Amino acid sequence: MTETIGTPHFQNKDGMTYAPTSTKPVPVCGPGEFVFAAAGLDHGHIYGQCNGLIEAGGTLKWVYDPDPLKVAAFCRTYPQVQAASSLDVILHDEEVRIVAAAAIPSERCALGLMVMDHGKDYFTDKTPFTTLEQIASARAKVLETGCKYMVYYSERLHSESSIYAGQLIQDGAIGRVLQVIGTGPHRLNATSRPDWFFRKAQYGGILCDIGSHQVEQFLYYAGCKDARVAHSKVANYNNPDYPELEDYGDATLIGDNGATNYFRVDWFTPNGLGTWGDGRAIVLGTDGYIELRKYIDVARDPRGDHVYMANHEGEHHFAVAGQVGFPFFGELILDCLNRTENAMTQEHAFKAAELCIQAQNIAVVIK
Repeated sequence: MTETIGTPHFQNKDGMTYAPTSTKPVPVCGPGEFVFAAAGLDHGHIYGQCNGLIEAGGTLKWVYDPDPLKVAAFCRTYPQVQAASSLDVILHDEEVRIVAAAAIPSERCALGLMVMDHGKDYFTDKTPFTTLEQIASARAKVLETGCKYMVYYSERLHSESSIYAGQLIQDGAIGRVLQVIGTGPHRLNATSRPDWFFRKAQYGGILCDIGSHQVEQFLYYAGCKDARVAHSKVANYNNPDYPELEDYGDATLIGDNGATNYFRVDWFTPNGLGTWGDGRAIVLGTDGYIELRKYIDVARDPRGDHVYMANHEGEHHFAVAGQVGFPFFGELILDCLNRTENAMTQEHAFKAAELCIQAQNIAVVIK
């Protein structure tokens, strides 16, 4: 039976512009108490990052990007923001505590190092790195400055079904987690994508890019501090006009606590589907299992955020859209203010990024 019913917070047919808003915003600070800026508007996820911080009480003061058209569009969405004449304006504003950014993936690390060099925390879109050398640089910079390098793993952090599943798992509803299976299909919409999207050196490869969501989700649900990549593979099955694009990838991981993971990511969402991707996850435990239908319940409900669970107590369906909210953003603000690690530990953010790059680096290329 359905145990809770809510309303959808947001839907979109293009994952690049998917920017959820909450029906249950919970500000953790007052106006002006947590000032932030946005920079690097190359990916539409910057809107989701800013929505989350604003709903949690953050004050958006500045935006900067070298492309005036991107800045103009951003200012139309957030009329309270000021357009900075340069990145230096943001970096030297002592009011700004964190810089949210969604730059080209290969450029995200360099921007983050610059932000932290100016004593500010950094909140980047996934994937946060495209090379292991970048991760090493960021780890060193965190130790040097004490600043945070946080990551917007949106497929868990900005999904109410994903958050609710985490609460069920933490409450022991399915016992010890043994395996996590994740699917992360996306709609390609090739003609609307920027050039960098098709250049592997810039986007990092499919396992590095959208695979980062899946790795982070596995580590979180299974309670792993570390894992190893047992196998991975990538392919360009159907896009010969874009030879550097990988339109398919999968990987198998084994966690340090014995839990296992399989995930698949791809760019094959059919046009007839009512959302940009039928993202799902199945979490198997010793005492039951959970299935997430994050963005749609195909041919049944165009709303997402459905959680199905079977355990020793019975069968359950939780429709949680509009019921849970997005606590990560308030926790992140408080972490920045109090120098704590409740939203996400720095090591967790880095480990997910490290593993997805390792999976990318060892992937078998299917011809």
